[in-house]
Amino acid sequence: MASDEDIVKANPFAGQYAITKYDKGNLIAFKAYEGYVGMWGAPKTESVNQKYFANESNLSQAIETKAVDVAFRSLSATDVEKFETTKGLQVIKGPGGEIRYLVFNFNSMPFGATTADADPAKALAVRQAIADTIDREKISTQVFKNTYTPLYSFIPEGLLGANEALKDLYGNGKGGPDVERAKKRLADAGVQTPVSFPLQYAGERYGASSAEEYAQIKSQLEATGLFKVDLQSTEWGQYTKDRVEDLYPVHQLGWFPDYSDPDNYLSPFFLPDNFLVNHFENKEITALIDKQRVTSDTEERAKILGEIQDKLAVELSTLPMLQGAQVAVAVDGVEGVTLDASFKLRFGLITK
Repeated sequence: MASDEDIVKANPFAGQYAITKYDKGNLIAFKAYEGYVGMWGAPKTESVNQKYFANESNLSQAIETKAVDVAFRSLSATDVEKFETTKGLQVIKGPGGEIRYLVFNFNSMPFGATTADADPAKALAVRQAIADTIDREKISTQVFKNTYTPLYSFIPEGLLGANEALKDLYGNGKGGPDVERAKKRLADAGVQTPVSFPLQYAGERYGASSAEEYAQIKSQLEATGLFKVDLQSTEWGQYTKDRVEDLYPVHQLGWFPDYSDPDNYLSPFFLPDNFLVNHFENKEITALIDKQRVTSDTEERAKILGEIQDKLAVELSTLPMLQGAQVAVAVDGVEGVTLDASFKLRFGLITK
């Protein structure tokens, strides 16, 4: 397989820009591509440098000191709130495709397939009782200051077929928690409480707010008396290895879409041999995902997408938590920063 550097050297570009310099994880330099004949026309800026930052505080400092012209993604909610009143800066918001969610490992979670007391019905009850308990609205407002909003299904709002399948099934039926519903669900399945499990998150990867986010989740779960949570954080390099080795029964992940289509929230997650490696497989859901991928009629595809989400809402391979708005911060005088349903920052529209 060709390396990133070899690909860049081969100059395989047909978009508005070509890459002229590539320093992985640090800097990519773009130059307008003269041979572009697509729908967007010639870019308004001849050259663009895209710089990566190790953490959100470094990015925040760079835009605050105007060391960069535009900051995009991974700014903390506190910084965004501050920049809205910072002289010389402008905050641009748009619909976002980023999601934050919990993953259940079907082998190692409580009553999972490889545990000493394996029981699929009890494992399902635990997943569903957790869904009954989480207060997304509280996390959204208190931790993220509404830069992330509650997400009640697997395809985020704004995309074809998106619904709120989780809302009716869990909690109070309106998006809020319901402890009594969770308690009854566990009791009906014969689950003794409190149910103990480790909950893993990767703050380095998903931002400093993850620590507060997961402290809230732990607090919400334990306040019911139904769960005992051992909250743990791991460095991302180790996290990526451990999560696919069944070491994390319940854990955090997030997702930036590769492209703005609902399938990008289904196929990578719920088909056999998916990237989650959480041992979930459902033949009926697999067949429906395959079917929607080849369905050209928009109305028919939307129905299939809704059916998929309804079935996933019962199984709970993952528990969707929050949907992020796209946020960019730009220096005054920078124009054309456009955040739309492509979920990308379009360099070709930006001028200074």
